Amino acid sequence: MPKSKPHPSKSPRSRSRDRGDPPRRAQGHTPSGEWIFGAHAVEAALSNPKRNLRRLVSAGPAKPRISEIAAKRGIAIDTVSKSELDQLLPAESVHQGVAVLSEPLPDIAIEEFLDDLSDPTCLVVVLDQATDPRNVGAVLRSAAAFGASAVVLPERRASGTTGILAKAASGALERVPLIHVVNLARTLDLLKDSGFWSIGLDGGSDTDLRRIESPARCVVVLGSEGEGLRRLTREKCDYLARIAISDAVESLNLSNAAAVALYELARRRPDSR
Repeated sequence: MPKSKPHPSKSPRSRSRDRGDPPRRAQGHTPSGEWIFGAHAVEAALSNPKRNLRRLVSAGPAKPRISEIAAKRGIAIDTVSKSELDQLLPAESVHQGVAVLSEPLPDIAIEEFLDDLSDPTCLVVVLDQATDPRNVGAVLRSAAAFGASAVVLPERRASGTTGILAKAASGALERVPLIHVVNLARTLDLLKDSGFWSIGLDGGSDTDLRRIESPARCVVVLGSEGEGLRRLTREKCDYLARIAISDAVESLNLSNAAAVALYELARRRPDSR
């Protein structure tokens, strides 16, 4: 690791719906919270003491593990038909017969995250204009798998914390902080001031990610699949690097690129096994 940073590279239970009400297709979000669905996502939400849960719904008998956790938290399970559950959730939701209505998790400010950070080795993911909740959820899952401490994305032009995102994250939303920031460039500066080095993934870079020394505190920055990193975001990165792939494909999608980069950097961390 050089002594000084290089210049940025250019290159409680609720009553069921009245049976006489006409069915309506929900959008996943209600004034009282957000529906989280899918067995892993619901189990993780039930296990998270930071979650303020309003209603747990199951199409038929709930799975034993979900029943066990709900009982410990004193949450009743509202049994409904599959069609009733379908009407509560967004179209084509793969809910696996279970969903929970939850208030949003408490917001975490990037400054609060950095103030509480004591580990000298840390991996953070920054997403620039990632708008697909499935992609963001998949990135969160990889972040949890490879020991990342947070995923950061802008408040605007980014995916919201939806049930679809939580389903794709398969429980990781409860384990890895998802931090929304107003200004991504300023956030990268704050991270640098806290000892982080930032690596922007850029398919056009001449530098292979494998050739960059992995710093103890590292930020992996990924752009949108279509446009990549925005100019100012690129300029805030200490390095720009590409993931070496064969000529059989033009590029990797966002979540796959994140998984490969996180694996490559995580395996070289001092505390890796």
